[in-house]
Amino acid sequence: MIRIQPLTAEAFAPYGEVLDTAGAPDKLINQGLCGRYHDRATLDFTQEGSAGISLFKAELRALPYALDMMERHPLGSQAFLPMSMDAFLVIVAPDDAGKPGTPLAFRTAEGQGINFHRNTWHGVLTPLSGPGLFAVIDRIGGEENLQEHWFGTPYTIDA
Repeated sequence: MIRIQPLTAEAFAPYGEVLDTAGAPDKLINQGLCGRYHDRATLDFTQEGSAGISLFKAELRALPYALDMMERHPLGSQAFLPMSMDAFLVIVAPDDAGKPGTPLAFRTAEGQGINFHRNTWHGVLTPLSGPGLFAVIDRIGGEENLQEHWFGTPYTIDA
């Protein structure tokens, strides 16, 4: 069984970046009424693609969660920004000779988003508090940018 841990920048660093408003803003704008947290994600796309913004609407998932598949995107990074303050589950794994190694599971805090590094094995969108609506910034291009790995025996993810 894989236990869910809180999402922290340090624990998530090998897989991507945590996008949040921790600490003081980089600067104040709009007559001092808005804090700008500047340039929080490293967008990484191959030459053949460009950044695009899409909206994803994901169905509610329940715990314990059966992880039977992971995917990765070799041609570009992928950022997920929830359009609510609800937490969601983030599952990642190191690469092990072209397939996912042992997964790790994180629960975001309210208002956190994430940016997966290019080619990072990850689970699918997993909202835990009703259907989730996310703004997704990722590579748009004509080439196939999805690799999937199906586990023979699913992992169980739980709190």
